[in-house]
Amino acid sequence: MRLRQVAALWLALFFSLPASAAEPGTNAQILLQNSPLAGFRYYEGKRLWSEMKVGDALQLVREPDNSHDPNAVRVEWQGHKLGYVPRADNEALARFMDRGSKAEARITHLKKSRNPWQRMEFEVYLNLSSGQG
Repeated sequence: MRLRQVAALWLALFFSLPASAAEPGTNAQILLQNSPLAGFRYYEGKRLWSEMKVGDALQLVREPDNSHDPNAVRVEWQGHKLGYVPRADNEALARFMDRGSKAEARITHLKKSRNPWQRMEFEVYLNLSSGQG
C-alpha cells in the first residue's frame, strides 16, 4: 500500500538524519504532503476567508475517536476549525502523529472557486529546527 510506504519513508528519513540537521539556528524542514482542505464548506472557512493569507500557520489536531474516520486529522486556523486532511491523504499522517511526532502545516494556496476542494491547499511538514541540540 502506497501510504504505508510513504510513512515508512518519513520515519526512515527522520531517524537517519545527522544530528547537525537539527542544530539550533538551522531552518531544516521535510515536506510530508501537500493537500486540499476537506470540508471547507461545512466549517468556518467561508466566514474567515478574508482574514486568511498564504503562509499562515495551521494547527493539526488528531481525532482518533472521530466516528466517520479513525485516521481523522482536523485542520485549524487561529483556533477555528476549517476542515480536515482528506481521508485519502491522512492515514500516514495520523500514524506519524500517533507515534508522538509533531507535524506542522501552513496555507500554500487560496483560490475563490465554486469547487470547495479548490479553495484552500496546505502543506504539512516536519520542522527540524525546533531547538534540538
